[in-house]
Amino acid sequence: MHLTMSERVYVFDTTLRDGEQVPGCQLNTVEKIEVAKELELLGVDILEAGFPISSPGDFQSVVEVSKAVTNPVICALTRAVEKDIDVAADALKYAKRKRIHTGIGSSDMHIYNKLNSTPEKILERAIAAPKHAKKYVEDVEFYCEDAGRANLEFLARMVEAVIAAGATVVNIPDTTGYCLPEQYGAKIKYLMDNVKNVHKAILSVHCHNDLGMATANTIAGLANGARQMEVTVIGIGERAGNTSLEETAMILRSHKEELQLETNINIKKLYPMSRMITRLMRMPVQPNKAIVGRNAFAHSSGIHQDGFLKSRENYEIIDPQDVGVPQSSIILTARSGKHALKHRLEKLGITLDQPELKKAYDKFLDYADQKKEVNDEDLLVILGYEAGDKVLEIESLEVHCGTQGSAKAALTINKNGKKLYNEAVGNGPVDASIKAIDAIMGIDVKLEEYLVQAITGGSDDLAKVHIQVSQEGVFHYGFASETDTVLATAKAYLDALNKLR
Repeated sequence: MHLTMSERVYVFDTTLRDGEQVPGCQLNTVEKIEVAKELELLGVDILEAGFPISSPGDFQSVVEVSKAVTNPVICALTRAVEKDIDVAADALKYAKRKRIHTGIGSSDMHIYNKLNSTPEKILERAIAAPKHAKKYVEDVEFYCEDAGRANLEFLARMVEAVIAAGATVVNIPDTTGYCLPEQYGAKIKYLMDNVKNVHKAILSVHCHNDLGMATANTIAGLANGARQMEVTVIGIGERAGNTSLEETAMILRSHKEELQLETNINIKKLYPMSRMITRLMRMPVQPNKAIVGRNAFAHSSGIHQDGFLKSRENYEIIDPQDVGVPQSSIILTARSGKHALKHRLEKLGITLDQPELKKAYDKFLDYADQKKEVNDEDLLVILGYEAGDKVLEIESLEVHCGTQGSAKAALTINKNGKKLYNEAVGNGPVDASIKAIDAIMGIDVKLEEYLVQAITGGSDDLAKVHIQVSQEGVFHYGFASETDTVLATAKAYLDALNKLR
């Protein structure tokens, strides 16, 4: 059988530009540099660092990101306006490899209703923009905004004209997330077949997720000839978001034989990268998010657990360790079977024969019917085992914080009747409280996830805290609810530590 070489797909990451447009997810320059360095290690080819003319902060971020990274092309966004392009060129002065990303609307909706213009006038502006950008950089990308709803013949004219004017990459965005995958794929194929000079540039796909089809549309575009995909980490972005970097990277890898496409992404960094974006942008990842969600490699159905324990590949098409997740998890619920219970008990060092396992399973089911999830401590209790010497409770907690210096926490923990006390300072009361607990316990754990939710709303509401910690690659979860958010955090952290074995 004849094997063809896989073609390279360039990964254009716009987490720091399109992703940062989400309300509440803005980053300062220091945080942008931190993200940019990790994106470089992840292996992105092009890093869109900002929209320089939009604000002094965005301008400075492009400048500093350009200084901080070496390998990716640094890209700055502009409108098809000379002043925008001039400012972008100035912001990119320190970039080792630089690209100006300029463009204008291509659909009748945008031409007539947004730009109050005509197709011919828009075409003139479209041609002028890459010509002007070429005065500053060799690498010019042109975006045909709202191409997803554009007339095909006019879109082809625009693409051909901007390539002739110097564009090295032409972006065909589904700006409103409107297209079906078949429609979007056919649009890319039409351009590949009907634009005479298309071989002189790379077609790029930039899809939004308004109808939940961003990833499918991106793959359809790549399958029909596009060779750059514009993505964000965890799909963060305007409105319903952008195409997810981790989803597209893993689709291309999982279907490499059929698609014959590959990226330069270091997939082992996908999960750690998603955790960084969650932390810095304060954007919780939905538990069922593909590839990096908390439940992406969790199994709770008895049938699934039994099949998974016999062979991981029965229910997982991706090895979690490949994307940086330490291990799959078996979640014990009322739907779990004997096989899953036996597996968890053996991890706790408890081996039961068949009659003992049947009795234990009956007790487990009674308990599981009353509780959504059964953890290790629950198992030890219902089976009559002591939980060992790691039962921890908050005896007292006092915190001092405000505008005058660092926060301070004074904490007493009851550990099997023995009172242990310590104090710590931190960047806020939560950080101080966690540091005080770590000082008392003297253990090395990593805080992976910290999520606070209000139950009903209001300043006197209960705070429900979810915490995830890891130790030597094993994950543990903690939960607590209190009207005091800091106290709830300390209790949830201790709940997770109670499960370390």
